[in-house]
Formats: sequence, C-alpha cells, structure tokens
Amino acid sequence: MTTPEANRLKLLTEHLRPGTPLTSGDLRKLGISADLTTHYVKAGWLTRLSRGVYAKPGDELSVRPSVLALQRTYADLYVGGKTALDWYGYRQYIAYRPILRLYSRSTIPRLPSWFTERFPVSYHRKRLFEETSPRLLFVRPFKDRINEPNVSEPERAALELLSDVGVRQPLQEARELLESTYTFRAHVLQELLQHCTSVKTVRLCLQLGKELSLPWSNELDTSALPRGSSKAWVSRGPDGLLVLK
Repeated sequence: MTTPEANRLKLLTEHLRPGTPLTSGDLRKLGISADLTTHYVKAGWLTRLSRGVYAKPGDELSVRPSVLALQRTYADLYVGGKTALDWYGYRQYIAYRPILRLYSRSTIPRLPSWFTERFPVSYHRKRLFEETSPRLLFVRPFKDRINEPNVSEPERAALELLSDVGVRQPLQEARELLESTYTFRAHVLQELLQHCTSVKTVRLCLQLGKELSLPWSNELDTSALPRGSSKAWVSRGPDGLLVLK
C-alpha cells in the first residue's frame, strides 16, 4: 500500500523541475511540513539554498523561475527596463551575463544571497508612474504565460530605460534600442506617459520618437502629456549635455 509519505515524496520529485527553486510555501502546498523538509534535506532529496528556499541537489538555477520565486516573497517586484526589453527581443547584442534589472514600488532591504550570488542583478526602487491600485500599469506575467515572472510590457520597459538616461544608462544605447520600437502600441504609450512622474522621461520619449520617425510618435496626443514648463530641461552626464525642449 502506498503511504502518505511516499505520495508526498512522489509529489516533490514531480515538482522539482530543473532550474526551479522551491520555497517553504511551495512545499507546504504539497503537504510537506518543515520537519519533513528537514528530513528530505538530510536524505539528499533537497538542497537548502537559504532559509525557506530549496532546490534539486546539484541543480543550476534558471533566472526566470528564480525571479518567480522571489516574487512570491516580494509581491511588487518585477523585471523591467533594459532586461524586459531584451526578453521581448529588443536588443542590440546578446550579453554573456547580462545584468538583471529588477524594480519595485516598495523598498526591499536586500535581495537574498542565494539569488545575488547566482545572477548579476541591479535592483531599483522606482515610482516612475502614478499608480494607485495594487496592480501596476502594464506589468504582467511574461507573455501572459503561467508560471512566468511579472515583467514590464515593452512600452513601459522603454520608459524605464529612458528614465535612467543620464544616470546609469548611456543615451546612445537607449537611442539605438528605440530604433526598433516601430511596433509599439501608441495607446499604451499614451496611457503610460499621462501617468509618468518624470518630465525628463516624457520629453526624451517624444524627442527620440520624432527624431527616429517612429510610427507611434505621430499617434500620441502630446497636449495631454505632462511636459513641464516651457523651459528646456538640461542635464550634464557621462554623454555630455542633454537638452530636452
């Protein structure tokens, strides 16, 4: 007769997918208690990565399942900016070990070491848009797939990228990435820009859209966008002087 313990072990092996960490919460949903988890670690069925996080012994973690595990702990954490654009295919070249750009509205004191030791990561607390509901504007599971992490849709990711120009993002690279955004949805950009809290980002988006003759640029209602005063926005950064009229 099959015992309950044998059934739980069978469930565990079925859920130990390659590259995927499991949290204590995941194990509890499988009916595996803290004591039984400790037993599985001692028996070699699980490897403890840190407190409350486990994986298949000898397994190399994959980035997307690992981000998804993080999001179970930090609900408003998401992939954005240059990384999100790269995941959606907007890139200039393929980096060997690209830096993973993570964002959230609330402050996360420190990302866990089991994650940062495996993936080059850059975390930023950013409130680029006025968002009153718990659901972030145009952030959803990657390509609307089940068991995928929350990711900025391309239009939001582009604005997050532009908001970093003059800080940690070279202007020339941002310009080159925007050259391939001719399929961007104007109505999505319109809504995001209307809620954008950064005048620099709004002006830079409009300026590059016009300079690059991107189709969505002509479809935007610029009169409804927060562009600030009539004075030019000026900033000096690594790329030199940035002037946005």
